[in-house]
Amino acid sequence: MVKQAENMHRQAMVQLSEKKEPQNWKALKEQLSSKFVLRLVSCVQLASKLSFHYKIISNVTVLNFLQTLGYVHSKEELLESELDVLKSLNFQINLPTPLAYVEMLLEVLGYNGCLVPATQLHATCLTLLDLVYLLHEPIYESLLRASIENSVPSQLQGEKFVSVKEDFMLLAVGIIAASAFIQNHECWSQVVGHLHSITGIALESIAELSYAILTHSVGANTPARKQPAPPHLEARALRAAAASNT
Repeated sequence: MVKQAENMHRQAMVQLSEKKEPQNWKALKEQLSSKFVLRLVSCVQLASKLSFHYKIISNVTVLNFLQTLGYVHSKEELLESELDVLKSLNFQINLPTPLAYVEMLLEVLGYNGCLVPATQLHATCLTLLDLVYLLHEPIYESLLRASIENSVPSQLQGEKFVSVKEDFMLLAVGIIAASAFIQNHECWSQVVGHLHSITGIALESIAELSYAILTHSVGANTPARKQPAPPHLEARALRAAAASNT
């Protein structure tokens, strides 16, 4: 919609430069308003086509939905709207996201006979992904401190850690492992073992990231523990549990 508004602005400026009568603001506003809901629904429909776990929204469903809102469009207009959205994005819509990695791994876990149902894991993964985005810095800071076993990382260590922050596959396995622990901690080691076999990511790396996520989501302390153990020792305990059960 922003690009469409920019195009309208450019056309108006050209008309002014050519001393032509530009469209009045009311007409332009109505033109934008009439397309807004259609563009919004087209974005949702395109997103559904890229999803692993949700059914694709058909054209008939979209047209019926628009009709209930009082908008009447044809299938041709719907297809043109999708094309306009794609053109605005230069057809670059299949960008990698952590959710894509999570859903791909959940598909494989389901085929591998994971003890925790993928549907349950998926719901928890979505919540934890939101949490990681909200608490991105503290989660990764605690992960950095645990990995180097030092509470004060150097600048060089911080710079080298940037690649870890940008690793979507690592984030995906950490999210799934943390979700498995929340859903059924007795099956956690099996899930971590599967993730290690699928991705090749070290057990200790999965354990450390899942612990960092769990610490900032459900908390690290139990009622009986008043003095928490250092993060690297807690992560080491998770690593040992994972290794002993795989």
